[in-house]
Amino acid sequence: MSASRFAPRPLTVALLLGLTPTAFAQSMPPAVGPAEATKPGDSEPQLLDAVRVKGSSYLPYRATESRTATRSDTPLVNVPQAATVVTRELIRDQAMGSIGDVLRYVPGAGVAQGEGNRDNPVMRGNATTGDFFVDGVRDDVQYIRDLYNIERVEVLKGPNAMVFGRGGSGGIVNRVSKMADGSEGGEAVLQLGTWDRKRGTIDWQAPVGSHAAFRINAMAEESGSFRHGFSLSRRGINPTVHVDFDNGDRLDLSAEHFRDDRVADRGVTSWQGRPLDVDPATFLGNPEQSPVRARVNAFDAVYAHALGGTVEVRNHLRYADYDKSYQNVFGNGTSRTADGRVMITLSAYSNATQRRNVFNQTDLVAHATTGALKHTLLAGIELGQQDTDNLRRTGQFAAGAVVPLEAPRYTGTVVFARASTDAWNTGTARTTGLYVQDQVELGSPRWQAIVGVRHDDFRLAMTDLRDGAVYRSNDNVWSPRGGLVWKPRDDMSVYGSYSVAFQPRGGDQLASLSASNQSLVPEKFVNREVGFKWELGQKLSLTTAVFRLDRSHVAVADPNRPGVLVLVDGQQSRGVELGIAGRLTDHWQVMGGYARQEGEITATQSPTAPKGNRLAQLPRHSASMWNRYDFSSRFGLGLGAIYRSAIYPSTDNTVTVPGFVRWDAAAYWTVNPTLQLQLNVENLFDTTYFASANSNNNISPGAPRGVMLTARVSF
Repeated sequence: MSASRFAPRPLTVALLLGLTPTAFAQSMPPAVGPAEATKPGDSEPQLLDAVRVKGSSYLPYRATESRTATRSDTPLVNVPQAATVVTRELIRDQAMGSIGDVLRYVPGAGVAQGEGNRDNPVMRGNATTGDFFVDGVRDDVQYIRDLYNIERVEVLKGPNAMVFGRGGSGGIVNRVSKMADGSEGGEAVLQLGTWDRKRGTIDWQAPVGSHAAFRINAMAEESGSFRHGFSLSRRGINPTVHVDFDNGDRLDLSAEHFRDDRVADRGVTSWQGRPLDVDPATFLGNPEQSPVRARVNAFDAVYAHALGGTVEVRNHLRYADYDKSYQNVFGNGTSRTADGRVMITLSAYSNATQRRNVFNQTDLVAHATTGALKHTLLAGIELGQQDTDNLRRTGQFAAGAVVPLEAPRYTGTVVFARASTDAWNTGTARTTGLYVQDQVELGSPRWQAIVGVRHDDFRLAMTDLRDGAVYRSNDNVWSPRGGLVWKPRDDMSVYGSYSVAFQPRGGDQLASLSASNQSLVPEKFVNREVGFKWELGQKLSLTTAVFRLDRSHVAVADPNRPGVLVLVDGQQSRGVELGIAGRLTDHWQVMGGYARQEGEITATQSPTAPKGNRLAQLPRHSASMWNRYDFSSRFGLGLGAIYRSAIYPSTDNTVTVPGFVRWDAAAYWTVNPTLQLQLNVENLFDTTYFASANSNNNISPGAPRGVMLTARVSF
């Protein structure tokens, strides 16, 4: 059954399932809010860098507040910007294991292929490999992240430099960690699935005396894939400690070791403007010569001190050491011989990156009243240093770099050696960010505003080890943000906002500085947005956002002066996003949304990126809807659909990746209070489709029908 024939009705049904909440509003039970992080005897929720949620029988897909957008605990209905929170319950119910899984249910967000070795979100027409954060601190190396130690994932869309500094042009992804909270017990989870998937996790915690707590999360996975030759092996362990001091101060310590070994899978090439029509399992190139290795060792320390009843100082120190390398032998073009045979042109290279990040964030949050105005004031400083070493080597083929389509596995020798044009550099980036913000009630809770500004002194020095040349940039950038919120009722808001972000010439990975661009100002991103949020019945969240995002200061080659770059306006994206999360009835939960987006290049950037072309990786329509219905306290079913219209994988707009609809399903059975079983079926109707792309010749086939069984034991 083809995706195109099957697409219309599933999309219609999925949207109808989720976007008809009014009829069920009367049957909704009283609100049950998320557990607040408190200490015994406290009357106010504590300000913590990681959300601590104690177990309950309530399984919400809806979150009510977040720190990500404002650096202080703020109800989402009061945040004048589009934000989506994917809760631990949705992560569990769908057996999500990656950022790519999470972003399927974020309106307006998508995923590029990332060359099969890294996370690569696309938000509002902007792809990124570096806009990732853990508990609000940068985690920007290119690797594929796991969710074993994550409480929830928060996605903030639109430029966010006022909160997060450089980057964040289309949005950011912030993972909120599981932390010790004083509870006792835990759970062990075993997953077995199609293609030899085997995965186990453990989450256990206990109090230590009357003022401390310990928690440990760990995982191990050994899995295959429907793709011939692919394998995955990963391990992770993350102990955390929480301490409450007699004076009310709090300390959280966390350490993580994570390792990921896999095959770099870059999918299939294109042919005559479409993805190559081959068996989805076909691997072009050589999986044995395409290893990926990632190692992360990180330590976090968060200390919070109260200065009276209305002021708190919080300091977050993070050290992280990353070691990432990958090598790939892959299909990178298609041709036809005189006798009609289709031939695959191969390419090969390796890349190694080592980075050491040290960041320290100090925030002061104060509550004050001046006349009729009520303020939540934020002042802070972020200090950071990132030392990066990078080396790329080109693969040289001993027996020619062309294979026939009928035998696409390359078995010859490939020698990886540094060519004269291969990047080989070392660099240090230093950041000093100062920021202030005021969240203010304008005489009434009905009118609120958020006004803030950040100044970044960002300095990058990069040495090209090929010739010893040193390139430097020193950017002093102001990043304002302003938003106005009108609340016609307590559970409803209408907002407008303006925000700015910047991207230094070093790029996402701090390795793009050169003689020609080191003196240029950073790229600039400006977002204008209006929206509506409604916490319907205190159980269901409805959101709408309309935005326009403009990118400027794009460096392009001057056609009249060889070797000289000039700055032009680069692109514009605009669209509307709809989101829904929560309960329709006592037994029915939903999560999903819809986005319609347009995006185009506004000034010619190269012969393959002319003015007027559509932005790469940007579908005009995308939608998702997940439903869980519990027939009793012991048994439930899940059903969902994901839809994406066609995309261009490149700005040259010469290749089209067709759209698709994919259905997923699940069944849940609580055997007894300590044992839960779960069955997830991905791609229920075995639709043939293409899930993502990196370029015209790196397009990933979607997985056929797959099944995974989960057993969860509580103790």
